[in-house]
This record gives sequence, structure tokens and C-alpha cells, in this order.
Amino acid sequence: MQGAVQKNIKLLSQDTLRGFGGVGEGMSLQIAPDGRRILWIAHEGAPKNFSGVDVSDPRAPRVVCQLDLPHPRMRSNSLEVCGNLLAVAYQVNKPGDKPAGIELFDVSVPEEPRSISFFDTSGPHSRGVHCLWFVDGEYIHASSGSADFVPTHPRDDQFYQIIDVRDPARPRECGRWWYPGTRQGDAAPPPARVRARPLDSLRGPDAFRLHNANVYPDHPDRAYIGYIDGGAFILDIADKASPKVVGSWNPHPPYPGFTHTVMPLFERGLLVVTDECVLDDAEDWPKLTWMVDARLESNLVPIATFPMPPVEEFGHKGGRFGSHNIHENRPGPSFRSEEIIFGCFFNAGVRIFDIRNPYRPEEIACFIPPGPAGSPVPTAQMNEIYVDERGVIYSGDRWSGGLYILEADI
Repeated sequence: MQGAVQKNIKLLSQDTLRGFGGVGEGMSLQIAPDGRRILWIAHEGAPKNFSGVDVSDPRAPRVVCQLDLPHPRMRSNSLEVCGNLLAVAYQVNKPGDKPAGIELFDVSVPEEPRSISFFDTSGPHSRGVHCLWFVDGEYIHASSGSADFVPTHPRDDQFYQIIDVRDPARPRECGRWWYPGTRQGDAAPPPARVRARPLDSLRGPDAFRLHNANVYPDHPDRAYIGYIDGGAFILDIADKASPKVVGSWNPHPPYPGFTHTVMPLFERGLLVVTDECVLDDAEDWPKLTWMVDARLESNLVPIATFPMPPVEEFGHKGGRFGSHNIHENRPGPSFRSEEIIFGCFFNAGVRIFDIRNPYRPEEIACFIPPGPAGSPVPTAQMNEIYVDERGVIYSGDRWSGGLYILEADI
């Protein structure tokens, strides 16, 4: 690709998704009943809901399905497919709006998603579901509000919610956990804000709410959650009706907040923890990816950070610069490794790291495409990443570049 920065990665193809190339935080790969590989992609915002892309030939992707949202005041930022069941998160712009929650689709015929049910999490203080995790066919782990949750601060409106979908036609909540002090009526006081300069927007960076919850079928009694300014938590969810904290770690302050993803490396007793960059022009720098020693769950210890290109070079190129999503070792047709980590870093592109020495993570590959046409910022904003079991890398631009399919020589 002309103008791209490439190190040990080559571009196989790019697809702007029928001209609507804004990719959110949801990419999930289905092996359809007819054997095709369908990559389901959430969009960053209205008017599109999600797209299905046939990536059976990674050099020739083809959009086979693209749905619209019910109205423009919402987004479907996150999704997951498990078998032929697709779960899509709906978040509205204003508390109280609808639809807010999770819609389940039968995608056994990818061209014709069929709605099965809707789990409503709307309410006077709820914006619905921001992010969800669904990998076992039984439970969805979501960042959500609800009709009965009244936050002590308007930006603390999404907590950890466990939803039983073993009967997809009748999803039901079976457990929840929230940061103490973030719900009105809690015995604990509201947490002190990380930043002295509050922002007015509900989508501002100052928040004690859940972002990601990762739960793996081979360790079903543990949830690894990123609680934005609340830091990283390990929860015991053996009793889903009563999650309990077994470990936590929070570098905020002095670091500027927004714990996003907590990914366990079970065989090595490690966590990879990302802090999302949420402001342009490095206003919230540094946003790092951390290595954390988790051999003793009750005493999580940071041991390293991943190397990043210099903020002096990237911080003011336009758009965001810093950590965001990583490939999360999901079950299914997914690359899994405890030594190689794939991540996307907004204007610093896609980067791959060797963490065989966890005290000295080493960058081994990177890909930065040029700024795509139609973007509101001059740089690519690589927003989400998924790597299949063959090592094919799928990544998406936040605004207009759509899907980039890559192959690494590592």
C-alpha cells in the first residue's frame, strides 16, 4: 500500500464496507454452516448497525450483509458470534432512549440475519450496553446500565452484568457487580475522580464504569474486567449471582485512567492490561499496554510496559495515539498465544509484540496505513483487531478506512 509504514507485515486487502468504513470495537469470526468464513463487524456509529464480510479468501473480502440501526441516536459498538448466534450491543446517546440492550440474531444464513430476542437494559439513567463478551454459547458478559441502577455520577452508568442466553429466545440476567460507591444507596462513598478537570459529556474519559469483561470457558469461575478509572479486577464468578473480588490493580492516578482490557495468560500467570487513549493530540498521554504478574491473584504487580513509538513523533499527527484493543485469545477460529500479542494503537497502527521475556516486551512487526479518504482526522485510527487461527490479521479504522486484512512474517 502506497504511503504505508510496514515492518514484517503485508497488506492482503482492504474493504471500505460499501463506503461505510467506520469500524467499532467488535470483530468476530464465524465458520458458517456452508464452510464460509464470515467476519462480523460492529460499526463506530449510525446509521449502520453491523456488517458481515465473507473473508474465505482474505485477498478478496466481500460484504454479504449490512444492516441499519433503528435510529441515528445510537450505536452498536460491540458484537460477538458464537456458533450461529450473533449478539449485538446497543448503546444510545442519551439516558432513557431506546432500544438499549442486546439483540440476538440467528446468522446460520449470513445474508439473512434473523432476530431471535432482545434483552432490554434501558432505563432513565441507562444508555444500554457498550461492550459485550460472548464465547461459550451460554453467557454474555456485558458493560451495561439497567432500569434499576441509579449511578452516583452520570458517567458511572455501566456495570458488569451477566446474562444467561442458554435459551436464546429468553435471555435473563443472572448476576451483576459494580465498583463500590458508584450506585446510589451504596455504603461506600463515591470514588474520587481521577482528573481534576471534569468533562461535561457522558462519553468523556472520567468514569468508573466497566469496559471489557473477559471470561474463558476453560476458567469459567474467573472474570477479568477493565473498569476504566477503577483499574483492573479479577472476579470470582463461580456463583454468578454473587461475584466477588479476588484481586485488583489500579495505576490511576498517577496515570490518566481508562483501563480497557484485562487479558489473562493462564499458563504463565500474567495479565496483559491496556489503557485506552480517548482524546486526540495526546491530550491524555501516556496510554500504555502493561504486563502484570498475576501468579498471586490477590497481589497483582506491574512488571513492564510495551514499547511505543515516541509521543513527540505521533502525538500530534492527528487523532488519537496510544493503546486500545488487543487480540484476546478467544476460543473458536482464533489465534491463541501466550508469547505473541497483537494490538491496535490508533494512529500508531497495528503492532505485534514478542513477550517471551515479560520484563522486556519487544516489538517485532507493525503496519500503519495512510490516512483514509473521508476521515475527520489526517491519520488512520486503527480501532479493533482480530487474528484467526491461520494467523490472518483483521483490523479496522475508526472512521472511514474500513477493514484491513494483513499477514505477518514473524
